Amino acid sequence: MTTTIALAGKGGVGKTTIAGMVIKYLTQSQDGAILAIDADPSSNLNMVLGLDLEWTVGDIREEMLTQVKTSLTASGAAMGALPGGVSKHEYLDYEIRSSLAEGNHFDLIAMGRSEGPGCYCAVNHNLRDVVDSISKNYRYVVIDNEAGMEHLSRRTTRDVEHMFVVTDPTQRGLVAAQRISDLRNELDIRVENAYLILNRLSGEMPPALQEAVEKLPIPLLGVVPSDSELMDFEFSGRPLVELGDDSPVYRSVADMMTQISI
Repeated sequence: MTTTIALAGKGGVGKTTIAGMVIKYLTQSQDGAILAIDADPSSNLNMVLGLDLEWTVGDIREEMLTQVKTSLTASGAAMGALPGGVSKHEYLDYEIRSSLAEGNHFDLIAMGRSEGPGCYCAVNHNLRDVVDSISKNYRYVVIDNEAGMEHLSRRTTRDVEHMFVVTDPTQRGLVAAQRISDLRNELDIRVENAYLILNRLSGEMPPALQEAVEKLPIPLLGVVPSDSELMDFEFSGRPLVELGDDSPVYRSVADMMTQISI
């Protein structure tokens, strides 16, 4: 059985950092391989995980559509075939599996850039099927999403067991968390559990912030402190998964993970 964990929140609140710490925890404390899906075009999950990334799903999609458009067999293109008689599904399946970035106990698929001006409905359907097929081979799937959750059901048909809504201690972050929390009930996939993670808090939580957090319709799972060591890693280019087990950032996320059923 595959357990899916999805992260969401306003851009810049630290979703990718939290995703990296979740993956670090799973590799160290749980059996089974992990698939990381970077579904945010502006994030750099590969850098957090220390992986080189040559191709994204967006690159593969655009290359396939270029081949379809330039195919001399118009009827073949209309039937969903590429030059040589390869179907779109077969092409995407092969290319995406080949593009997997492999780490120690975890692999990464990066979705990359969003769609261009063309028609992508059929392509996105095939992409979702391929990604779902690949994810079935993993014990855990961790999805680092775009700023909102609107596109999650276009990435996967899998139910999400745990959704982490990440916010920083700002009004804009909390407003986005509220919107995402409300939106989860409108998705085409089922979100079983949703939690709030408050990231980059310096010192004690101010009463006004505590009150705002308590008004949100999802429970606070935990708080991640602001940490200068993490900033040092960021500027030096070191993968954040190399943070020590005694790192306050890692320890806070690890403590949260022990509170949920995985």
